[in-house]
Amino acid sequence: MSDYLPILVMAALVIAFVMVSFIVSQLLAPQRPNSAKQAPYECGIVPEQEPAERFPVKFYLVAMSFIVLDVEIVFLYPFAVVFRGLGAFGLFAMAAFVLVLLVPFAYLLSVGALEWGPVRDVLQRLPGPLLRTDAAVYDPDADEADEVDARPGVEAA
Repeated sequence: MSDYLPILVMAALVIAFVMVSFIVSQLLAPQRPNSAKQAPYECGIVPEQEPAERFPVKFYLVAMSFIVLDVEIVFLYPFAVVFRGLGAFGLFAMAAFVLVLLVPFAYLLSVGALEWGPVRDVLQRLPGPLLRTDAAVYDPDADEADEVDARPGVEAA
């Protein structure tokens, strides 16, 4: 226990410093709110209207999944360095760790959190044999007017 005493003291000092810093900044900061300070800041430009739409939740799910995968890589690197010394126990422990992190990733894939609408729409308009679907096949001999009419969502001029 005496080996960990300096680490515990340092952790306690860090936590105390952070708490004291927050409390002192709240007490010493000037409290003069006005409409300019309460308005959302957008790179110095006064917002003229509300944003058209908010970021979809899928954006945050993708961001958090990449953070989780980065943390997984950080923990996998030391394991790979000392793999032979850990033996079977280390292998099973790391397999459980990877499984625990990949189950939420599989859930994200299953609910479609990594599928973005516009890209999917573009892929659906590609010729059939490329995606192995029953969609229309690209015919280079067809007229351009026929091609325009054949595309979904595009009206003829």
